[in-house]
Amino acid sequence: MNSAEQTDVLVVGSGFGGAIAAYHLAAGGASVTVLERGPWLTAEDAEHDYKLGSSYTRGFDFTVGDGMSILGGNCVGGGSVVYFASMPRAPRFVFERRGSIGRRMWPAAVSRDTLEPWYDRVAEALPVTPQDWHDVTYAGGLWAAACDHAGRTANPLPVAIDTAACVNCNWMMAGCRFDAKRSLLLNYLPAAVAHGAVIRPLHEVQAISRTDGGGYRIRYHVIDDEDYRITTGSGAIDAKIVVLAAGAGATPVILQRSEAGLGPMPHAVGRYFSGNGERLNTAVVNEDRVAEVLGLSRGEGAPAYGANPIGRGPTVASWDRLDGSLPEYSRYSLEQLYFPPGLGTILAQAPDAGDGPTWFGRDKKRMLSRWNSWLTIFTMSEDDNEGVFGPPPATGNAMRISQQMLGRGNLRYEPTANTRHGWAASDAEVKDILERDGIARVRPWTNDVVGAYTVHPLASCRMGDDPATSALDDRNELRGHPGIFVTDGSAVPGALTVNPAMTIAAVAERAVPGIVRAARERGVAVRYGAPAPDGSTSGRRGVLPLIRT
Repeated sequence: MNSAEQTDVLVVGSGFGGAIAAYHLAAGGASVTVLERGPWLTAEDAEHDYKLGSSYTRGFDFTVGDGMSILGGNCVGGGSVVYFASMPRAPRFVFERRGSIGRRMWPAAVSRDTLEPWYDRVAEALPVTPQDWHDVTYAGGLWAAACDHAGRTANPLPVAIDTAACVNCNWMMAGCRFDAKRSLLLNYLPAAVAHGAVIRPLHEVQAISRTDGGGYRIRYHVIDDEDYRITTGSGAIDAKIVVLAAGAGATPVILQRSEAGLGPMPHAVGRYFSGNGERLNTAVVNEDRVAEVLGLSRGEGAPAYGANPIGRGPTVASWDRLDGSLPEYSRYSLEQLYFPPGLGTILAQAPDAGDGPTWFGRDKKRMLSRWNSWLTIFTMSEDDNEGVFGPPPATGNAMRISQQMLGRGNLRYEPTANTRHGWAASDAEVKDILERDGIARVRPWTNDVVGAYTVHPLASCRMGDDPATSALDDRNELRGHPGIFVTDGSAVPGALTVNPAMTIAAVAERAVPGIVRAARERGVAVRYGAPAPDGSTSGRRGVLPLIRT
């Protein structure tokens, strides 16, 4: 192909990293094109079923690797459309972590203090609001009561949810039919479009190469709307600036495949992947003991709990172990979580299976019959960044296995003793809390089927000060490739011990002034300083003193 379309800025992906960059650059006057490999789903498309072809399968990408599987968003708005909207800020100690490299992973320029104004920008834009105990679901209330009974503390989570509009249908992972969840479809993305940004769904970026004029050519395939294995077209777009935000499971693959056209990649591209130290335990609750020990009741003859599917995703977390004075790899959060039928019913192990099979068989069948009495607890801990991406597939980020959702990727993950220590410690604490006085029986999900698993992939093209262990500098620019920036979860250096969406978004907000500066140096007439998508300006005032000129 000798000719291509032209745009000032090409953004790959429309999740937090892509949507935030697209909005600010379009609002600043640049021509912006966003390529998103998934479909454009609206509230009307959010279906309350798990059938093939529903929003539940259309909006997800589940990639099975060697020792680690990744579940992520695959639609306009990315993970924000299918996430549970929990938006805590990362603990202060996270930014001082040394991890497997024996030195501070985060750039010296980034700390909790320096990131705080960017967190504020995100909180204003979505917005993010605290919950109180009146907002907590049955499952969250049970977890809080069990923590209190065991001498632990628990806290309602801050969320990007309009709780007044939420109907507690608990279908958040299929998209929100009621627009109560403040996904990027309600703020950054429509604001970007209003300023002229063009969003193209079902466009999967394959590779990037250099142009004779010093810019970049981005090659893409057009994906069939129903069968993601089918390509219906292809094309190329030339841009002066490229913002990669395809997710930590796809961004490194695009860069690996682009090496032939761009030249050598930094060593850290596709290395140091983190699954955010994630782990899941499922408890089968004893309804009688919940009533007797915890004093909980739903009234009217209903079981004391028996409400696993009622409400919404996580509403309560225990943060007792988020203590910076504790040794690294022993800090984690424990979050109540509703995981809908699918992986949850497959990977949950029967607590009383004894020496027999634990995730299938008669004991598992009996466990499934009591699914209304399940309580799932989600651990986010400190891992060792041990994931490595192998050679990229011929196209896309994975070899597509099924019509939608399922693929086989090139990630290899062998958990170290440090990572396993964090998992074991959190498993033991969940067991201590929930099995105390016979409240429940609990067991972690199996790793035998798809290895470990994460819904929050991070760090596969991470930022840092050391060129040997980071792919990006402290402005999110790809080392050795000026004008290419990475703003998704792959830029975050390591596990955060909490839900990462808020931090990914804050890091993306922080990167935008540097992207604007690079665009101006390449002749793009763009400025920085747009308000929040709804016109609010308090967050803008907070960050202006931090912007390098």
